[in-house]
Amino acid sequence: MQEIKRDTYLQRLIDKKENGLIKVITGIRRCGKSYLLFYLYHDYLISQGIEENQILQIPLDDDMFTQYRDPAELSKYIRSKIVEHKMNYIFIDEVQYAISNKELKNLDEVKLYNVLNGLLRLRNVDIYVTGSNSKLLTKDVLTAFRGRGDEVRVYPLSFKEYYNFVGGDKSEAYEEYAMYGGMPLTLSKKNDMEKMQYLRSLFDEVYFKDISERYDIELKDVLEELTDDLCSSIGSLTNSSKIARTLQSVKQIKVSSNTISKYLDYLVESFLFQVAKRYDVKGKKYFEYPSKYYCTDIGLRNAKLNFRQQEETHIMENIMYNELLCRGYFVDVGVVEFVNTKNGKKSKTQVEIDFVVNAGSKKYYIQSALNLSDDEKMNTELRPLKNTNDFFKKIIVSKTSMKPWTDEDGILHLGLYEFLLNDHSLDL
Repeated sequence: MQEIKRDTYLQRLIDKKENGLIKVITGIRRCGKSYLLFYLYHDYLISQGIEENQILQIPLDDDMFTQYRDPAELSKYIRSKIVEHKMNYIFIDEVQYAISNKELKNLDEVKLYNVLNGLLRLRNVDIYVTGSNSKLLTKDVLTAFRGRGDEVRVYPLSFKEYYNFVGGDKSEAYEEYAMYGGMPLTLSKKNDMEKMQYLRSLFDEVYFKDISERYDIELKDVLEELTDDLCSSIGSLTNSSKIARTLQSVKQIKVSSNTISKYLDYLVESFLFQVAKRYDVKGKKYFEYPSKYYCTDIGLRNAKLNFRQQEETHIMENIMYNELLCRGYFVDVGVVEFVNTKNGKKSKTQVEIDFVVNAGSKKYYIQSALNLSDDEKMNTELRPLKNTNDFFKKIIVSKTSMKPWTDEDGILHLGLYEFLLNDHSLDL
């Protein structure tokens, strides 16, 4: 199999090289973190004249390295391998294996953090770790590493990365991507059946097993049903109370909203899902609930539902959301309230903007529309954008092959492939 290029992430690592911080590479398991670090970045270092004995690779999920899941043993091993008077590059894969369940309950007691911070005191050590749990490595990364952690978030293949690998007709490539997603190893599977089996096995044998063991899940049937519910309602507003009521009425499963809330956190912390909060565009404040949940990979979503529910509108929205995250943006769901006058009577109306995208001082409002087949549909999609009462850029993306154009209200109209394949599409 030819090499899959992950140039964006590789460049991020190169930019952080020898910056005095612990590079923390996070993301869902099997999305390509190890490949990025152990192959792409390793080969880059070698190409820059770094010698092989200056690079120490420790995959903690490998049975041959289980003894180094003990932080004290890990420290001794690393120190014994350091080459004097040269820079040493330490790669530790799936570092959460060096953190016990007991330590997980009190992150101030995690010995691994002290070990890595101690190694940083050596001036000839550059440390890189990967991990598949955001509670250990994202929320607490700055405090745990005392301000010396630097995160690089890795996602499954974007459509652009996928298309650069497969080539051919864009429409055909997109349909395949919308079905099987961007988990890198799906590209090595020979046919549809192998791809389906691989994606299903990831859920059953990797993700659910990891979550169940890490968090001591007792109600595994609830976790299964919760995941099914999220997968079947991507892009829909929901909260723990609503899900609990649904499970009781539809599945006759009685469970508290607090339990659902905890399980939702576990799914997000394990990077299976991402949550988008609702943001009041005019009031400039967040709503506590409900929120939207999106699957980190659309192929995993389809596999969990046995490839039954192919709702193209929601799948497109999920793919667009993931693309925006891959580009490093912060993404919310927008709520716009305005006064509507009908038959001489005024009433307040709330409408939704699919994505409020923040990038430093820039902000974009984006609508996802599978098609804009008639004036009524067009007006429905454009109305939220026209009522924000500000001057930030407004964009509507539809599944067409049209060239980008701007209407009389200053709203940019983009085709889906232009949006996904052009890194600068938001600034056209």
